[in-house]
Amino acid sequence: MIVLGVDPGTIVLGYGLIESRGDGMTPVCYDSIKCKARSAMSERLLFLYEGLGEVVRRYRPDVIAIESPFVGDNVKSAFAIGKAQAIVFLLAAQNGIPIYEYSPAQVKHHVADYGASSKEQVQQMVKMLLELDEVPEPNDAADALAVAICHLRESRLREILGEDRYR
Repeated sequence: MIVLGVDPGTIVLGYGLIESRGDGMTPVCYDSIKCKARSAMSERLLFLYEGLGEVVRRYRPDVIAIESPFVGDNVKSAFAIGKAQAIVFLLAAQNGIPIYEYSPAQVKHHVADYGASSKEQVQQMVKMLLELDEVPEPNDAADALAVAICHLRESRLREILGEDRYR
């Protein structure tokens, strides 16, 4: 199974693909799609849609896992991230790919075994779990790989427990 993990953003969207076979995980590729910060939102969303669409066509993931926005005190930022999420959901629907959404705490819990882990701790665990020489760069790509790892661990747990798939 190939999982496409996505760390959504309207200026930088991180993505990471992991292939899973049994208990093993192998990174396929990871990077980010970067927009011009001063371009119109509609132009950025189109750029992200086309860029991630190319990734989907090239690697044909079986599943997409996406991180949900952390609202906190910055509602404006959460709305912007929601726009980036929408294009990912659209791509998933257009390509018939199941999509799963995980909170930042879920990602941290599944990757670093602690829901309040720091970003750096999660990135170090991504490096260790995928047996990489260095923490993946850019940070958005490392975060996307963490989302993919989260999905793989969550789906294995559900399989062990005999629970139905969920979205």
